[in-house]
Amino acid sequence: MSQSYPRLLGDIGGTNARWAWQSAPGAPLQDISVMGCEASASLYDAAASYLAARGGEAPRSACIGVATAVTGDDIGFTNSPWSFSISQLKQTLAVQRCLVINDFTALAMSLPTLGEGDLRSIGGGQAVALAPMALLGPGTGLGVSGLLRTPGGHCSALSGEGGHVTLAPTNELESEVLRCLRERHGHVSAERVLSGFGLVNLYQASCDLLGCASRQLEAADITQAAIDASDLACQQAVSLFACFLGNVAGNLALTLGARGGVYVGGGIVPRLGAAFDAALFRQRFEQKGRFESYLQAIPTWVITAATPALLGASRALDEIGA
Repeated sequence: MSQSYPRLLGDIGGTNARWAWQSAPGAPLQDISVMGCEASASLYDAAASYLAARGGEAPRSACIGVATAVTGDDIGFTNSPWSFSISQLKQTLAVQRCLVINDFTALAMSLPTLGEGDLRSIGGGQAVALAPMALLGPGTGLGVSGLLRTPGGHCSALSGEGGHVTLAPTNELESEVLRCLRERHGHVSAERVLSGFGLVNLYQASCDLLGCASRQLEAADITQAAIDASDLACQQAVSLFACFLGNVAGNLALTLGARGGVYVGGGIVPRLGAAFDAALFRQRFEQKGRFESYLQAIPTWVITAATPALLGASRALDEIGA
């Protein structure tokens, strides 16, 4: 294992590229960098810029989480124009091993390492030891994963594209919102509302249903207007966001049997702050008919740690076979 150090670790989303360096087993992450993806023409350029700025020795191995499906050597991002070849990246970095995984696979690998200071509880009971954990996170898109653990401490993260499942309504208002979105987009996935652009979609649909003119607002504008209670459509959009997120999280918990807890990552929910209605989230999370008591017992948390997926990327190099 020590021969795989030093390590270059990356977490590449649709908006930001996060990098870190780890010099030895158990060593803290060093030289953590967050750069906008628009600052580089490609993943190759972003990695080269980070290594050049850092200076010093070259990495022996690399693990990079990417916000897209990893199904072969050629990788194209879902919400970014970037694309690259894993084999070419390995050659460019001149590393002995180059592991590329889904970004939420990397984040899932970090879950056992997160402490109380890295999490904010948003309801539920106690986690069941060694039970599956579930993970979802609205950001530029909607990431979804899960983590399976063994008594020996081995972890296996699930890699899927659960953000693109078809979204279902639970009441008349949600049905009308989805009708508006189907007219614009056809298929309405969970990501279509549970993301930065999804919050904008919810706002525009709310304007349609409330009969008011929509403005050119970004997600941050909608959030601030909801906090200020200055715009009814923005308030409704943020409430709908919490409801849909709770619904999708509850479905994921049932699907995975996630009695080890459900974790909410991504950049959107922490930025919502007081505008995020945790009570609405839990209500929809638990509102699953005969399995309401089952879900009431499952704890849910918001991940507040700054760069946990980078820790997960390092763990992936140890847990995922070459």
